[in-house]
Amino acid sequence: MKNITPFAQLFLRLALGIGFILPVMDRFGWLGAPGAPNVGWGNWATFVDYTNSLMPYLGLSAANVMAILATAGEIVFAILLIVGYKIRLASIGSFLLTLIFALSMLFFAGYRAPFNYSVFVVSASSLLLASISDYKWSIEKKRL
Repeated sequence: MKNITPFAQLFLRLALGIGFILPVMDRFGWLGAPGAPNVGWGNWATFVDYTNSLMPYLGLSAANVMAILATAGEIVFAILLIVGYKIRLASIGSFLLTLIFALSMLFFAGYRAPFNYSVFVVSASSLLLASISDYKWSIEKKRL
């Protein structure tokens, strides 16, 4: 295990990317209906309600806008991380998005929620990925 950094960063990129894609698929109902096993939301309306519970100071229409922005961010970050393009930028965006999510959970869902779902770990992992200087096995590396 002389130098595991290239494998570790690839593994982290894939884990983060897939970790963003699966919840997006869930909120679009592609993983099953609400209440089905291993389904968190099952449809967009349930996800917007959850978003509103984490941002109770916003109205439902503003929560819908925030849900759209979060989902768009997750889709973009997932694709960029998985294919290995603009990794540092995607990692910083992922860090900021998940930090906001974690803090919202902390204040409005209880202190255990962001830790039960490891949201602070995802946020810190994204920040760590942004600090790596060389992204082996990426489109960025191939372009040089």
